[in-house]
Amino acid sequence: MDLGTAERAALVALLRQPGLSWSEIAHDVQEAGSALAVLDRVAGQADTLFADVRSVEPLLAAAAAELAEWQAEGITVRAFYDDDYPAQLRDIREMPPLLFTRGDLRPEPRAIAVVGSREASDRGLKIARSVATSLANQGVTVVSGLARGIDTAAHEAALDAGGRTVAVIGTGIRRCYPADNQQLQESIAEHGLVVSQFWPDATPTKQSFPMRNAVMSGYAAATVVVEAGDRSGARIQARLALQHGRPVVLTAQVLQHEWARAFAERPGVHVAHGTVELLEVVDGILRRMPTTADLEGFPDFASL
Repeated sequence: MDLGTAERAALVALLRQPGLSWSEIAHDVQEAGSALAVLDRVAGQADTLFADVRSVEPLLAAAAAELAEWQAEGITVRAFYDDDYPAQLRDIREMPPLLFTRGDLRPEPRAIAVVGSREASDRGLKIARSVATSLANQGVTVVSGLARGIDTAAHEAALDAGGRTVAVIGTGIRRCYPADNQQLQESIAEHGLVVSQFWPDATPTKQSFPMRNAVMSGYAAATVVVEAGDRSGARIQARLALQHGRPVVLTAQVLQHEWARAFAERPGVHVAHGTVELLEVVDGILRRMPTTADLEGFPDFASL
């Protein structure tokens, strides 16, 4: 196999090892400048009385077989050091070492997340559709999480407007949650992009959705929260977006919750009263967004 494939296979093999932290692996690979070098060091170093005699070759071969299988299914696998890995994810603490995607992976400096409650009100659904349609008409990518309610409305409106939408999902990319969004997920893969940070067969867990929100926040240049209760994933995303230095836009409906009123006092948070004002706020954020050129210049793997 060529060096690029071998490095990616080594990273997969490392991430498959039990008891190893994904973030620590990414750090070690970055420090060493080679996943192969880290795998060679880690293999055979299990914390047991006798050394683990596994060699690197079988681990690499198994990982390379997985990569070939995924590729044959149309699943693209990108490591954090690849040139076409989303540059905006490299500056967040929760950066996934691997991304699994279906669809068109491209630089995405003008992307805004539209998120909210699964049990959305009619008003909330209307706002989500209006915002997503406006963004799509301006050539802005609409990012959401493929959940019921606000997420579904945002994705569908972007597609209906002929725009681009990205679904950041909380399961493996071979799965769909909720199941009744299977057709929507396929449409997004065909006309936009589906992104997962989890192994392709991973089932949904309580932890996977907050992890998904972290990646969605990092992927998007800003987050619009249409509706969100006290335990909503959208509330988690608003907090993470502020940690990532991304603007957050809250609708007036969200201010009925104490958490939102507290967030409204923070720098970087905008409150919009009505759809017209919300779109004006979003337009102001868009004017300050970076261009694709602003995201260039990240070091390639050889220079890590």
